[in-house]
Amino acid sequence: MAVVHCETTTGILNPIAEIGQIVKEHRRAYIVDAMSSFGGMPLDLKAAGIDFLISTANKCLEGVPGFAFVIARRELLLASEGWARSLSLDLLGQWKGFEKNGQFRYTPPTHSILGFEQALRELELEGGIAARAARYAANHQALVEGMKRLGFRVYLDSKAQSYIITSFHFPAGPKFTFQEFYRRLADKGFIIYPGKISQADTFRIGSIGRIFESDMRALLLAIGESVQEMGLDMAH
Repeated sequence: MAVVHCETTTGILNPIAEIGQIVKEHRRAYIVDAMSSFGGMPLDLKAAGIDFLISTANKCLEGVPGFAFVIARRELLLASEGWARSLSLDLLGQWKGFEKNGQFRYTPPTHSILGFEQALRELELEGGIAARAARYAANHQALVEGMKRLGFRVYLDSKAQSYIITSFHFPAGPKFTFQEFYRRLADKGFIIYPGKISQADTFRIGSIGRIFESDMRALLLAIGESVQEMGLDMAH
């Protein structure tokens, strides 16, 4: 069984602990894609029954892109002998290589590894995952409250919404185009994400990375200015 913890086309947060209990009842292996959540919210791998957790050096860990990693239950990893259908994606083979000589099987992303080491130091200095989670949650709260004041509507119900990334509906009316909205914000120094939802017109704003509530307030000011410049009617 595989599940995405935080699905970033919408910002939804899936209940991995509850899903994990069901997976264990059926005695299946449990794979969690935590690319967008690991390091930014508390995760209890044992309580959730996670066998393989996949994440990346960037995102909530605030390193630079360049490699992904897997935290695996050792006995299940060893039991996967012969399953790999790709030499380069043979997880067990790479682990055996590390155990044998401490080396990557191919050219290592040295700059990303050094950046990751520094990112882990900075995570510890910030106060660990709990402190980082609190900062991200505060960013998200400031963003959502500010966007609602400006007249924007959040796509997801708050019960399913993560504080990692948030989707907003397009404002109603013919004056709004995402391209112009994006360009105006970019000119003011802010980059947002287009939506990727087939059933609704949305755009997305992230709350993670080395940003703070002050950055969210500055973004909201830029959004408010862009709304006025475009002559949008946010009352509907």
